[in-house]
Amino acid sequence: MNLRFRIEARDPAGPARAGLLATAHGEIPTPTFMPVGTRGTVKAVAPDDLRTVGARMVLANTFHLMLRPGEDLVARLGGLHRFMGWDGPILTDSGGFQVFSLASLRRLTEEGVDFRSPYDGARAFLSPERAVEVQTALGVDVMMCLDECTGYPATRAEAEKSLGLTLRWAKRCRAAWLSKATGQALFGIVQGGFYPDLRKLSARETAALDLPGQAVGGLALGEPPAERWAALEAAREDLDENKPLYLMGVGAPADIIEGLRRGADLFDCVLPTRNARNGQLFTRLGRLAIRNARHRQDERPVDEACSCPTCRSFSRAYLRHLFQTGEPLAMRLASVHNLKYYLDLTAGAREALLKGTFSEYYRNFHEGLEQGRAEGYS
Repeated sequence: MNLRFRIEARDPAGPARAGLLATAHGEIPTPTFMPVGTRGTVKAVAPDDLRTVGARMVLANTFHLMLRPGEDLVARLGGLHRFMGWDGPILTDSGGFQVFSLASLRRLTEEGVDFRSPYDGARAFLSPERAVEVQTALGVDVMMCLDECTGYPATRAEAEKSLGLTLRWAKRCRAAWLSKATGQALFGIVQGGFYPDLRKLSARETAALDLPGQAVGGLALGEPPAERWAALEAAREDLDENKPLYLMGVGAPADIIEGLRRGADLFDCVLPTRNARNGQLFTRLGRLAIRNARHRQDERPVDEACSCPTCRSFSRAYLRHLFQTGEPLAMRLASVHNLKYYLDLTAGAREALLKGTFSEYYRNFHEGLEQGRAEGYS
């Protein structure tokens, strides 16, 4: 197995921890944020940009790469690492989120999911075995079990049905993964909606599969924060604390801080790059809308505490000019900054955990946002 996880420090006040995740393509200090490269590219940035801002692992998507360009082509061209020019670790989502998000284009059965491709309408079928087959061909370091999640709100009956199907699919994924014996890691996914007892049941059954890693999915779907964290806490209590925990798709900065405070190690979200393309920049004081007229003559960087190439070289006035004139460079510079912010956020938490000062780090984070709100940040 080309994956090892070691816990290096724990927060004495709670389950937060710093660790080291070792893969065939490099080590990942945790907690960390994984930039989302759904189709084999993180939107608007190049692999060199990712290295510059400190990214150690990126996420791609099985469903989309299966459809375009197809896993066979990627495999023939040397695997996803070589294909996208990224030599660090890669994790692929299994396509489970598309089972949820493309509900109007799919038919769900025990066997798997029949999709109509969102690209050309052609039929596409994804089963647990097919999900493992595609991810194996892509050559990624970490593959995910195919799962099915409910939205919010969901009835208990809906959550139980989703949980049961996800567990049965996980067992099939495990069997397919064991038959491949490639050294790639497989993570199981906890479902159960927003019912803590169902989350605990799913966590116990997922942990019993004894996979290299574990994930909690089906969160950040519009639920109140209290329900989100109750679901995570219920799941974490019954998972293997010595294995990496991936909190899927939970990606607002405050949510990342809350998630890692509750023991999560890996995070992903489209927010930093999506918001960047829309002129919303993350800072230690909150979000800054760079298109606002008040930045027209502002010589300051986006965030004076940030060391990213954007903040080192360009003013708010220049970035606003790029957005106002529709220059493509705007999206790249903004994305580089936002990704650096996210990666610094988790790196700072890791450093604090190693020093035993995480409580202070947590407090300073929230005090910064309070100060920002007083100064007009959102």
